[in-house]
Amino acid sequence: MRIGKTEIQAGEKRTGFLPVEGNGASPPFTVIRGGEGKTALVTAGVHNAEYPGIQAAIELAEELVPEQVKGTVIIVPLVNVSGFERRTMSTVYEDGKNLNRVFPGAVLGTAADRTAAAVVSELFSRADCYIDLHAGDGYEDLHPYAYYVGPVDKKVRETSFQMARRVNAEYLVESSCTTGGAYNYASAAGIPSILIERGGRGLWSREEVEEDKNDVRRVLSYFGILEGEAEPVREQTVFREVVYENAPESGCWYPAFRPGERVRKGDTLGEIRDYFGRTVHVCTAKGDGVLLYQTVSLTLLKGGPMAAYGLWPEEG
Repeated sequence: MRIGKTEIQAGEKRTGFLPVEGNGASPPFTVIRGGEGKTALVTAGVHNAEYPGIQAAIELAEELVPEQVKGTVIIVPLVNVSGFERRTMSTVYEDGKNLNRVFPGAVLGTAADRTAAAVVSELFSRADCYIDLHAGDGYEDLHPYAYYVGPVDKKVRETSFQMARRVNAEYLVESSCTTGGAYNYASAAGIPSILIERGGRGLWSREEVEEDKNDVRRVLSYFGILEGEAEPVREQTVFREVVYENAPESGCWYPAFRPGERVRKGDTLGEIRDYFGRTVHVCTAKGDGVLLYQTVSLTLLKGGPMAAYGLWPEEG
């Protein structure tokens, strides 16, 4: 196996940097190659201030050795390097683009496009399954959950669902989106994929990192890449409809619920006030469900997220 200029033989563990055309900041990667078996790709830091997954990926890359692996594990702990080093949160520093909205990217595009294109050409082309680790961004908080894509090949969808079943999260979301996001595009391209959400607020904890690592290990065990527990760990609810509430204008944001709490149709989820304290918008729930994530910073930008909630299956 070769990634960029790095050659990895069976029984080897090698590190390197993903070549990105025209970019100064190249994502680091570790490849752990054991015997014959499937190839799993694990990424983090697509959104560079979502820290639990980044730390979990760093530790997994340190801990895994070829003797444990039946197949190959490729780990990229930080995809958006320039954003991480400049604390831009949701975007790539050079072009201000949200990297998780531009897949499959473009070799002749701007920095985010080129990074996405490199991930697709160098990594997706080798992967049999894909796990993307996320969290709430620096201004967001969330309740742990996982995404998989619905409108894709039936076998890809079912395998992705089984991957998500191995995540220690109370809720799953079956997404209808097949472009833009890394795992969305990978699923549409025939690679079973999930996105795990855990943590937020620009923080990370030992508990969150260990949970992410355990989730990844269970998924790898499901594919026979690692030995270990591979069964689902809890009952889960699948949301097939999620309402994403975006801000109609900028201002100060005052949320009324916490992620993981149940909401009912008509509940006030939060309100926007202007800089004189006057209420200019009230965000109300459109159905019964569970608050998955929300902005928790006082700052709220027009078009940015206020809250997202899954509707109970009978509501969706």
